[in-house]
Amino acid sequence: MTSKTLCAALIAASLCLTGCTDATPPADVRNAKVASIPVSIAAIAAGANGFTVGSPMSTRTVYVFFDAQCSHCGELWYAAQPLKSQARFIWIPVGILNAASTSQGAALLAASDPAAAMDQHEASMMSRGGGISANSSADAQKAQIAKNTELMTRFGFVSIPTIVGTNAQTGTLVTREGALPTTALAELLGLQVPGR
Repeated sequence: MTSKTLCAALIAASLCLTGCTDATPPADVRNAKVASIPVSIAAIAAGANGFTVGSPMSTRTVYVFFDAQCSHCGELWYAAQPLKSQARFIWIPVGILNAASTSQGAALLAASDPAAAMDQHEASMMSRGGGISANSSADAQKAQIAKNTELMTRFGFVSIPTIVGTNAQTGTLVTREGALPTTALAELLGLQVPGR
């Protein structure tokens, strides 16, 4: 393989990456590359703290571990919007990338309308505004962010966003680290692709 071919392959591979990881993740993330517990929807439902977006009465629940500082998480936020009528998405903030991850995730959990706060946050992130401001009233939620992060890493996930759900057609557990466009997300979850 020539150096030109190798370089092209590396560039192509890097363009396929659709998730964020920290160059120097915390020790609990570095040590969790092998899952210490199997991925379980019951464990997520019992141990994670997030906010619900979408059909609250839906029997289809999709869990999304996300970091408030992750641009790929923002892409998934927008990709999931057309699917809200078919499923209940529970967005679970974690603190992986930097200190703002935890404080902004805590602010989202503490918001009176977390979905509206997330819309505001993602709009700010896209315009390079840095996201929502965290205030001291969200300090109580920081422990919840730490608990969410610990659970995610115990499953062996090291990239965000991380999607966990059950395929609506097959009933099988599905997981995915990284963002997906709406069509691919619908297919992963066995939902109807919008516009088809």
